[in-house]
Amino acid sequence: MSAMQHADVETLFDPATNTATHIVSDPATGMAAIIDPVLDYEPKGAVVSHGSARQLLDRLDQRGLTLQWLLETHVHADHLSAGDWLRRQTGVPLVIGAGVTRVISVFAPMFGADDVSLAGAAFDRLVHDGDTLPLGDLTITVMDTHGHTPACVTYLVADAAFVGDTLFMPDYGTARCDFPGGDAAVLHASIQRLLGLPPQTRLFTGHDYLPAGRTTYAFESSVAAQRAGNVHVHDGISAADFIAMRTDRDKTLAPPTLILPALQVNIRAGALPPPDPQGRLFLKLPLTVL
Repeated sequence: MSAMQHADVETLFDPATNTATHIVSDPATGMAAIIDPVLDYEPKGAVVSHGSARQLLDRLDQRGLTLQWLLETHVHADHLSAGDWLRRQTGVPLVIGAGVTRVISVFAPMFGADDVSLAGAAFDRLVHDGDTLPLGDLTITVMDTHGHTPACVTYLVADAAFVGDTLFMPDYGTARCDFPGGDAAVLHASIQRLLGLPPQTRLFTGHDYLPAGRTTYAFESSVAAQRAGNVHVHDGISAADFIAMRTDRDKTLAPPTLILPALQVNIRAGALPPPDPQGRLFLKLPLTVL
């Protein structure tokens, strides 16, 4: 059996949102993709800035890499995406799972986002399970891993899989499933697909939250490590037990801090809402009146 191809991976961490943005590249050609970039947003002053995104471009330049793709693993509820800003800076296409249309159909009406295409036209390419994208001499293979949200996909590049929020580090567990379109049974099936990859496959998560007992942030595990030690879904945990645990746990979770600004930006592929006639930009705050 031939050895697995290898992908180079560099991770940049945003402590404000606990988000890991990954740069994956082909060592032979220097072609690269950015996965889940962060648009900086200071919520108290509603200030948008691009320092994290500029840092990604600086790293590409410093390493002599050529950006080929911008990849989103799903529509994020915990940070704003810099996908659109990076696309405008580089001309590189922005990709997301085709399930994004289900997410948009829920949240565009919630925010009165009449400018948003329900067909996902804000993104350049909607991908399905089994689709492939070239990355130099390597291939990006799309795996449908929804369950956390309907748009969730994993990007498999040689020996590396970028799982978004589907799995976290083994000592933290798995994604919540209580957002619209989320489903614990579907998430369990998606995780089993990931755990069926070769044991040495590297798994790169989209966040880390420093569970008790660990003092250093981490974003890389392996299929073998997840199967042996994931606190929610290691080998021996039945689907029924996982679904019961996940459902009960999700009932205790508060919404992410940035969910309202993040969703209305991210259904637009990271673009801000269109300005009003005076050129002013606004985010909307839907109210729940009890």
